[in-house]
Amino acid sequence: MREQVFILKGNIIFSKSRTELEIHEDSYLVCQGGKVKGIYRTLPFRLGGYPITDYGESLIIPGLVDLHIHAPQYSYRGLGMDMELLEWLETNTFPEEARFSDLEYAASSYRIFVENLKKSATTRACVFATVHRPATLLLMDMLEKTGLCTMVGKVNMDRNCPDYIREGTEESASETVEWVKDALGRAYKNTRPILTPRFTPSCTDELMEKLKGIQKEYDLPLQSHLSENPSEIAWVKELCPWAEYYGQAYDRFGLFGGECPTVMAHCVYSGEEEIRRMKENQVFIAHCPESNMNVSSGIAPVRRFLDEGLHVGLGSDVAGGSSENMFSAMAHAIQSSKLRWRLQDDSLKALTVEEAFYMATKGGGEFFGRAGSFEPGYEFDAVVLDDSRLKHPQPLDVKSRLERMIYFSDDREIRAKYVRGKRIEL
Repeated sequence: MREQVFILKGNIIFSKSRTELEIHEDSYLVCQGGKVKGIYRTLPFRLGGYPITDYGESLIIPGLVDLHIHAPQYSYRGLGMDMELLEWLETNTFPEEARFSDLEYAASSYRIFVENLKKSATTRACVFATVHRPATLLLMDMLEKTGLCTMVGKVNMDRNCPDYIREGTEESASETVEWVKDALGRAYKNTRPILTPRFTPSCTDELMEKLKGIQKEYDLPLQSHLSENPSEIAWVKELCPWAEYYGQAYDRFGLFGGECPTVMAHCVYSGEEEIRRMKENQVFIAHCPESNMNVSSGIAPVRRFLDEGLHVGLGSDVAGGSSENMFSAMAHAIQSSKLRWRLQDDSLKALTVEEAFYMATKGGGEFFGRAGSFEPGYEFDAVVLDDSRLKHPQPLDVKSRLERMIYFSDDREIRAKYVRGKRIEL
């Protein structure tokens, strides 16, 4: 069967490296069989006759990647932002997530989340659900229909949470197995299960051991939280006195990278040993700057992570973050890094536009494989941006227009969106 080929024309931008953008003005971006074939200023004769969509002066960028977002928290974005993390969980998160035992409520809430994620510039996301198996499968069904590429996790919690949302250890493990079987049995094309222990304080050692068995049997990736907040870290030290650092509470059970592809959100207070181990095990870091500010956690040393060659992407962390808009996440990453440089550690220079864009595209996309770039062979995820609404008194070059999009853009600028070579109906 002949592979489908189509071509987009416009101003094409992607990350050549962590520090450098590659820009092709008024050029052609070729998709073949759902992957990037190449970029051309003048189309070769052999590509004549294939359909071309001319987007004029629009910007064409790789789809944005959200490495950390909580779907059931979407309903209380912007609420309780005067609380720290642990109080915020008790006051907002646990009562709201408990409501997802009701499938009718879950459907009404997830419908809003899924529709807005579809309209955003995000093409790939790692998503937390709740402890409830039916509601998690419902969310996966909804996301599958959007055409977005997502990894979705049924949350595990067997301690240190209210009785109304706590699972028993055996129940948590068995429900997780049934959920994985159900999800794999539905033969999703775009949606994949990801193991999701909420964080060490909510999961006993016994549950972690069982999750490792599930991870090995079904070859699953894993997502969780790490070194987000001082009170949380102190709590982990009490619960796991044998752990020399927070990450070891996962690593002891083989749930910290290596053979278990892992993304850890936050890493605000990761120390020397934790950073070294994350690098050795190729753990991905989901930097969530707005959330870290909103729940008073701090500012992660992202400059150090990048300079040491760790895998770093961005997360919106709704509802710690107030929006699924990954342009805002880029802006917050730059702004918060300036505050850390000025107020806390002047050895870590602030992030650049190039670095923030890299984290939101190729940096996070690597967790999904070859995604987040327009290099040949990468999966064809693209977002077309029409910035004509953002008036300016004189012409701007393409890079300047992209920079303004990072600070000003929302879903009104999204003219078209493609995932794995298929156009998403917005």
